[in-house]
Amino acid sequence: MPDTRLNKYIASSGLCSRRKADELIESGAVMVNGKKVTELGFSVGRKDKVFVNGKMIHPVKHEYYRFYKPAGYITSADDEKGRKTIYDLLPENLHHLKPVGRLDRESTGLLILTNDGDLINELTHPSVKVPKFYRVSINGKITQNDIDAMYKGIEIEEGKKAYAEVDVLEVDNNHTVMEIVLYQGLNRQIRKMFECLGYEVVTLKRTRHATLDLTGLKRGEFKPIKPGQIKDLKNFLNRISQKNA
Repeated sequence: MPDTRLNKYIASSGLCSRRKADELIESGAVMVNGKKVTELGFSVGRKDKVFVNGKMIHPVKHEYYRFYKPAGYITSADDEKGRKTIYDLLPENLHHLKPVGRLDRESTGLLILTNDGDLINELTHPSVKVPKFYRVSINGKITQNDIDAMYKGIEIEEGKKAYAEVDVLEVDNNHTVMEIVLYQGLNRQIRKMFECLGYEVVTLKRTRHATLDLTGLKRGEFKPIKPGQIKDLKNFLNRISQKNA
């Protein structure tokens, strides 16, 4: 293995993104061959031993999966309340993978699972503005004023304003079905926005995250993401990053 930048080496272990690795290096949490390293441009070779917070790390092969989360499971590795988690549905050989973002317990749909810390950071960092698509049904007939309010932004908590793009698919006096696009990742964002407007969310399903969708997946099912799909995803993220630069 040729010499590799230390932050890339740490990220390649699946521990975190390169950006977070830089923070770990600067904080003094990283040691190479028994010596603390705080230099961001430091490089390591094949025989070097790297420790983060006292634990030795190794580069790993990146893995990528799509998972169709059913309702009733939380997006976590464990839960102090004893609730079911998505890992109860996954084989043990995938338990080291991390979800990209979260879906609350009653929400369903697409979760990307990976050990690629850089990709997780790119897909979730607020500055990148990656689109996430949801099919949402609510009780009642939504008004154009409420659709406009969601686009302009609703303060869902003190100092937190949430935005959404809304496309109405079905509507009558008793319910509305919509496609909603988010570029943020605030906790329970869609549910809180509708709560502020006086509606109740009946169902919420994430159908797409960036270039990936639920095609070919049944609820509770997972499938590896093909190399070509990962290449398309990373190209898409590069275009977004350049656009937002």
